[in-house]
Amino acid sequence: MDENAIQSSAELLARARLGGPPTSAPPPHFAPTSEREGYEIQAALHEVLASAGFGRLSGHKIGCTTPVMQSFLGIDHPCAGRVFASMEFRQRAEFPLSRFHHIGVECEIAARIGEDMPGAIGPYTRESASDAVSALMAAIELVDDRYENYPALSASTLIADDFFNAGVVLGPEVRDWRELDLANLRGTLFIDGEAHSSGLGEDILGHPMEALAWLANHRASLGQPLRAGDFVMLGSVVKTVFFDAPAEVVVELEGLGRAEVGFT
Repeated sequence: MDENAIQSSAELLARARLGGPPTSAPPPHFAPTSEREGYEIQAALHEVLASAGFGRLSGHKIGCTTPVMQSFLGIDHPCAGRVFASMEFRQRAEFPLSRFHHIGVECEIAARIGEDMPGAIGPYTRESASDAVSALMAAIELVDDRYENYPALSASTLIADDFFNAGVVLGPEVRDWRELDLANLRGTLFIDGEAHSSGLGEDILGHPMEALAWLANHRASLGQPLRAGDFVMLGSVVKTVFFDAPAEVVVELEGLGRAEVGFT
């Protein structure tokens, strides 16, 4: 794709996030034909949204890191997106359902990056990625189905639009997380006080830090390395739950606490 097509594709995807109607499948000349092009459109989309008032980027998300989400979306590998600071919330948030097209939530582990991860001395592993983490958090990812028919869209197009991201709710930072058995750590999603679904840390690519290593290597390959102070949503341990009616949502992760969101 040339620069004009990348920009036009970014502007097309921006409409739904700026109050417009759901996104339809892009016309062939605006559709990314590779994941590389998807990430190029994603970068252009961030510029469009920043200029429209979304502000700066503060974090990262990884989609499709667990079998349940790969099966749900029909995509067999991780995909990366970014999160704007204007959509980063702490511990609890509340929104009207009308703010979104079709809002959903995911139960996640989030990592706070304590040092830059440029990848200068070779690919990151689970162990070396762990060394860069200053804290972990329980977290909710807000995901918005802002599409006319998302199953009809390619992974590259979903990547271009930050893979459904509409914000995050981050729980308190836990700095003594190294004492936890992350692979066997259980996360549970509660809806209106009732346990709805749960999963384990090992569901995230076998271990949550494998997801972080993947993202660190991916971003370094794009020349956009993870930086100290960034947060990373490592992936959902449960299948996305979408809401059509008001609800109270809590996620709890053993040893990491909780995060909450209310929909009105």
